[in-house]
Amino acid sequence: MRIILYSKPGCHLCEGLQEKLEQIQNLKFELEIRDITTREDWFQAYQYQVPVLFLANARSTEGTQELPLPRPSPRATVQQLENMLQKYL
Repeated sequence: MRIILYSKPGCHLCEGLQEKLEQIQNLKFELEIRDITTREDWFQAYQYQVPVLFLANARSTEGTQELPLPRPSPRATVQQLENMLQKYL
């Protein structure tokens, strides 16, 4: 499974969430960081919402689908984030 984090440079919430995701050890997933400033469609969609998490679900017959995940609290611990992700992975 792959988790996609839409982010932008200088976003402290994005950086904090990325650090916590990278510390998760009990779940197997690939973390893909997408800088919204590199594509106009991403920027228009998420400029006021980053960080945004999606689960890339490769099991679809129509190709990869991106399913939105709930936004975790910036105060969530690594363990709380891991518990939340377990429900979706």
